[in-house]
Formats: sequence, C-alpha cells, structure tokens
Amino acid sequence: MSAAKTNGPSYYNSLYRHGVDEKRRVQIPAKWRPESEGTELTLILWPQHQAGTCLRVLPPTEMAKLKADIDAMPNGNPNKVVLKRFIGSESVQVTLDKAGRICLPEEMARAAGIKDEAVFVGLLDRFEIWNPSRHENVKAADAVLASEAFKLME
Repeated sequence: MSAAKTNGPSYYNSLYRHGVDEKRRVQIPAKWRPESEGTELTLILWPQHQAGTCLRVLPPTEMAKLKADIDAMPNGNPNKVVLKRFIGSESVQVTLDKAGRICLPEEMARAAGIKDEAVFVGLLDRFEIWNPSRHENVKAADAVLASEAFKLME
C-alpha cells in the first residue's frame, strides 16, 4: 500500500488574515506551506486590478509554467519583452523561515499597501497577498462579476 501525500498543499483555497510584524514578516497559512524545506516561492508585484496592486505568489511549478508561457510567445510580439522585463524586475524568490514566515521586501510591501495586516487569498494554483481594504474592494468587484464568470463552468 502506498503512502498518501499528507504534507503540503495540492491547491490553495480559502482566505486567511495574518498580522505583519515590524520586519515585514508574515505567516504563510500552514496548509499552504511547501512540503520541501528550502522551496522558493516567487512573489510578483501584480498591478492588474482596479482595486490596486497586490502580491501574487507562485510555487515553483507555476513559476516555471509562467516562464514557459512567456517564452512560447513569438519573439516579434512586443509584449514578450515587456512581460519578461516587468516580471523579472518586479519579482523575488523567498523561502519560509523555521516559523513558516516570509519577509516581504520593503518596496513590494509599500507598493501593495501591506503594513500591519495582510489578507491571503487562494487562487487554487497560486495565491495573492492583499492589503485588507484593497481586498474588500476586489471582493466587491468579484461579487458583481461572479454570476457571469460561473457561466463559463456550465
């Protein structure tokens, strides 16, 4: 009988709130922590929402897929180099400390408006870290669009 996988997330779901300490360290939800010690998560400053910037967090497999998707774009597409430059310069790899925390780089935390508290939002294959008030705006906007979005699943 084979052992079932018991450690690490196979997906990121739910919503969590955690405090941010004076060194900008924030606890990753226990269920979302990588099972292998030393696994690097990629934090990307993500400006793609009208509510404001957040931090998108990709596990290694999703970062590899993102890079492959960008590499697959035609070299003549000007968006290819824009994406490479933006993601390359606005991302950082982080590892969890022994307490299950990551340290948010100062400039990224400031741009995302994350100070004393952070909201972790599961996106199934990745997650986002939001300023609480910005997340409330995103949540309200998502509620308006949800009925149309769920039609895609019918």
